[in-house]
Amino acid sequence: MQKNTGYDIVIHNGTVLTVSADFDVLNRGLVCIADGRLKRVEERAAHQPLPAARHVIDARGGIIMPGLVNTHTHAAMSLFRGLADDLPLMTWLNEYVFKAEGRWLNPESVHAGALLSCAEMLLSGTTTFCDGYFFEDAVAAAVQASGMRAILAQGIVDFPAPGVHDPKKNVAEAVRFIEEWNGKTPLITPGLFCHSPYTCSEETLKAARRVADETGTLFQIHVAETQSEVRQIEQRHGTSPVQYLERIGVLNASTLVVHAIWVNEPDMACMARRRVGVSVTTESEMKLASGVAPIPEFLRKGLAVGIGTDGCASNNNLDLFQEMDTTAKLHKVKTLDPTVLDARQVLTLATRGGAEAIGLGKQIGSLEVDKKADLIIIDTHKPHLTPLYDPVSHLVYAVTGGDVRDVIIDGRLIVKDRALLTFNPETTIGYVAHLARKIASQTSPID
Repeated sequence: MQKNTGYDIVIHNGTVLTVSADFDVLNRGLVCIADGRLKRVEERAAHQPLPAARHVIDARGGIIMPGLVNTHTHAAMSLFRGLADDLPLMTWLNEYVFKAEGRWLNPESVHAGALLSCAEMLLSGTTTFCDGYFFEDAVAAAVQASGMRAILAQGIVDFPAPGVHDPKKNVAEAVRFIEEWNGKTPLITPGLFCHSPYTCSEETLKAARRVADETGTLFQIHVAETQSEVRQIEQRHGTSPVQYLERIGVLNASTLVVHAIWVNEPDMACMARRRVGVSVTTESEMKLASGVAPIPEFLRKGLAVGIGTDGCASNNNLDLFQEMDTTAKLHKVKTLDPTVLDARQVLTLATRGGAEAIGLGKQIGSLEVDKKADLIIIDTHKPHLTPLYDPVSHLVYAVTGGDVRDVIIDGRLIVKDRALLTFNPETTIGYVAHLARKIASQTSPID
């Protein structure tokens, strides 16, 4: 008779932050995992023996919390980290990014860039991310190798793009990607990413929306990122970007609107009515001087809001702890109100709120029984985390990605004692460093 080994993983001796709707904090937390799901999340009584398990993890007094959810990335853009900084968005895009992508992107480089980003995200506590880019099959292969959870979308624009030289085939390529990856692995969910209302025609947007509805996938789009975009759409279509998308039937509950900085009250009412998800990328938006998205107003209207990092070319890192800190403080100084976006609200944006915004709220984002076992352990035995009065405050205002010790995704240990277990990033680091030297050696790499 086979011996009963109990749970797959048991975690103990730490403070559990569930980030559930009740925001339970368990000071003597016990988490039990089996078959990729959370089976017990509870307070452990004094002297209570640990349940039997194949693997027991001692949190050593640290914080046990849901894995972070990055709601907007272009993972392979880690290839262009620091290539062009301190520029307006349109100059940055048209004179640098689009040209660099056209010259240097191919399946091999995209795979390496995505794998590099996966390593960075895993080591800083992100367990799920939502991506849109080109050569997305290469991104998916990298994600599969890394063990991360992700929503991945093939990028759609109405001009020749890397891997899709004929714009007439842009939606068809996205359909092919969805068919290729739908159901291939439980950790990857395919979707569509239309770049924006100014790079995609009404015909393209409607076609992509139909595909998303027919396949039940998430439709992502940059919207109202800059004042110039708003003016451009108003001149073309006589209304705001949000109202334009509403008019042509693009907005619904399986839509993720990214940025949404320059939106007015009717726009936000429309977004709430259509129950769209919103992703705000504060540090990228600050760096490009795009503006400040009205997160407090979004939350008051009941919108599902998550935070993302955007790509490394405009951030320039993927550390969601840093993103939380900046998001909280920016809104306080903007409103001159220190109570706006408190630590609990911001932590929710990076976990449960983000999961809800990308349609995964029933699966991940909080530590609750029967949800997927995606969680991280924070090492709090450090000078900058001592003393610890409030773990929620620490997570937003003091913790950095470098404090993440262990990462579990779908019940599988992916990072142990700050070491990646799924792949060795050194080969990828070497490849990207070599590619960067080639880019830098060009007299004018963006001509």
